[in-house]
Amino acid sequence: MAPVKPEAGGHLAINTIIRKLYYYNGEKLIKEYPVAVGKTSTPTPPGNYKVKNKIVNPGGMLGTRWMGLTIPGGNYGIHGNNNPSSIGQAVSHGCIRMHNYHVEELFPQIPIGTPVHIYRRSEADVITAFKPGNMSSSNEGSIGKTYTVRPGDTLWKIAQSFNITLKALIAANNIANPNVIVIGQTIFIP
Repeated sequence: MAPVKPEAGGHLAINTIIRKLYYYNGEKLIKEYPVAVGKTSTPTPPGNYKVKNKIVNPGGMLGTRWMGLTIPGGNYGIHGNNNPSSIGQAVSHGCIRMHNYHVEELFPQIPIGTPVHIYRRSEADVITAFKPGNMSSSNEGSIGKTYTVRPGDTLWKIAQSFNITLKALIAANNIANPNVIVIGQTIFIP
């Protein structure tokens, strides 16, 4: 693939269900990549974020490139890896792993500040799920909403306030223990 010049409309979308990363320029899909995502006990947090930093050759299990994300409550990023057989699996601690040769191809095309949307959708919804207009700070849009946990919140209260079932909220966020949520955590509202 010939490098695409980074543009203001460039963005990434990551589907944690089918484990793919999509690189868009405006609304045009440029390329998709297979990825590994967080395992059930340490899921990749859904929501709208941005690339906050980039490192060449971070080494070890981070592979040859690192793109840190603005996900609160942890050090999450998109990175290469030293275990290519993990790609396509739900095995990470929440990061998005790529083949080193894929992250090396993508890395120079993604400036700091690039929007990143992480979501859970079926194969049929992938191409239409991400629209640049839905990356607003209010997180409103046809692809769902995100909610930031506040003091005193419980999953039950959040589910009630959005008129959805607790079971749907747990499933949408791949939550292992519904009794443990953290202030500042981003919750995807299906």
